[in-house]
Amino acid sequence: MNPNGPLIIQSNQEILVEVDHARYEEARDAIAPFTELIKSPEHLHTYRISHLSLWNAASTGLTPADVMARLEEFGKYAVPPMVVVEIEEYMGRFGRLKLYRDGDDLVLEADEAILLMEIQRHRGIKPYLLESIDERRTKVDAKMRGHLKMALTSASFPVQDLAGYTDGDPLEMQLRETLAGTSDPFVLRKYQKEAAQVFFAAGSEKGGSGVIVLPCGSGKTVIGMATMALIQKRTLILTPNITAARQWIRELLQKTTLQPNQVKEYSGEVKEIGDVTVATYQILTHRGTKSKEAEEGEENAPKMTYFDIFSQHKWGLIIYDEVHLLPAPVFRMSAEMQATRRLGLTATLIREDGKETEVFSLIGPKKYDIPWRVLEQQGWIAKANCNEVRLPMAPELKMQYAVAEMRDKIRIASCNPEKIKVLEQIMQFHCEEEDRILVIGQYLEQLDQFAGHFTMPLITGKTPNKERDKLYADFRQGKIHALMVSKVGNFAIDLPDANVLIQISGTFGSRQEEAQRLGRVLRPKKEGKPAHFYSLVTRDSREQEFAMNRQLFLAEQGYSYKIIQHQIGVSMELELPELAHLED
Repeated sequence: MNPNGPLIIQSNQEILVEVDHARYEEARDAIAPFTELIKSPEHLHTYRISHLSLWNAASTGLTPADVMARLEEFGKYAVPPMVVVEIEEYMGRFGRLKLYRDGDDLVLEADEAILLMEIQRHRGIKPYLLESIDERRTKVDAKMRGHLKMALTSASFPVQDLAGYTDGDPLEMQLRETLAGTSDPFVLRKYQKEAAQVFFAAGSEKGGSGVIVLPCGSGKTVIGMATMALIQKRTLILTPNITAARQWIRELLQKTTLQPNQVKEYSGEVKEIGDVTVATYQILTHRGTKSKEAEEGEENAPKMTYFDIFSQHKWGLIIYDEVHLLPAPVFRMSAEMQATRRLGLTATLIREDGKETEVFSLIGPKKYDIPWRVLEQQGWIAKANCNEVRLPMAPELKMQYAVAEMRDKIRIASCNPEKIKVLEQIMQFHCEEEDRILVIGQYLEQLDQFAGHFTMPLITGKTPNKERDKLYADFRQGKIHALMVSKVGNFAIDLPDANVLIQISGTFGSRQEEAQRLGRVLRPKKEGKPAHFYSLVTRDSREQEFAMNRQLFLAEQGYSYKIIQHQIGVSMELELPELAHLED
């Protein structure tokens, strides 16, 4: 206990941190490995100790004694007894079960015979266990390694996986010192180097898989490439969409010594496999080519899935870009490819379906993260100004909204025609500032209407990839200064000069989407130019309710929204914000 400490540890396992305290940063960094950030408004930040955060900490080598020492050093009051018990209990569970290889067998070992007996009788775990070796050890089905890990985590007994990984085919590659075709230097940032080395060190002997959490715009792709250069093995990279896949390919050829014949795309359009193969999550969920039995004319022979095709190759590393977006079918692949090192990259582990524990089980524990605002203060991502513009409904729309079915209310509010006038004012203001503007929305009918009104290029899921690539290139080169995109623009579009994003509609209450959309404009700008994020929301509607939830994640990262109240027929007064508070 330290009466002058910056932490207040509470019995509900939440920790309040005084932001204005002289030891704030020291305390924040001390508790980050075993807590999750919940809220970060101006003066008091709230962290939570959870079972998952404690298991993550234990997987990195922290002990209950280490955690208690940190809480006691920075805590203003004594640590509540309930919290002490939870820390010791749940951290103590990690490592009580170990998974390792003994010759050709995969073995699950418990530290006590009674624990193994409990595990063997558990309905969700029993199907993956084979015959017992002795009272503390049992053989397990090697093909079910991932499924077993997931079942054990669900039962609150996370297993320490020491079974190791297949080497994979070798791949000689290095990071370049200058970008290909230019004289521009290429140097890893300190945190990028640290993240790759932390992952690699964990995999040098018994570890080897996990998740790196960093803000959008911080260069997670570069961390993936740095990891590849350390591991030197054949690599499969999985991405959310074809645009992201092609961005990876461009960056690999620009920033590493890999040659075009070594880096291949496997998508709905191109199906090639190379030393480094970049594929989309979607392709793994589709049926693939004919199986050998089908080619030989066997009746009713099943088709091979694309997953089956990939699993035939000797990968040494799988990189999951935007790992929080893993679709359910890819969890199956992750469960069945546990013999390969796995690196997950994401800006947030928040999943609206609550599958964070499955990411922990199948990809690995969190290995490295840095708060968004820390990188902002260091200048690695742009300072951001977030605004919510609240608009009224015209009387006739109000009536339509009032009598609509609940499922239709969000669409009616999101497509409020008044948003055109507001968008016009915001765009005019930022065009005068010579800003680069992205407009993003959820509803195609609304996007078509707005794009026609502003004669603005529009990219949706129906836009051919060749046309998408040309429009993105034109935006990067400054040939166009405003671009409208559907939700295909949520992820991995490489538009570093974009500094204004206007959200005209969103996906219900998705916090991860709000974070990803802000991330489209967080790349650091020349001369420290700030990023501007506007969310247009219909007042007194379901859309406003969802907007509050959408903003929660960013509020937890320390961003605050300025509320702008718009009145029909009245011009808004927009001005460049004071950003001094972001420089503290």
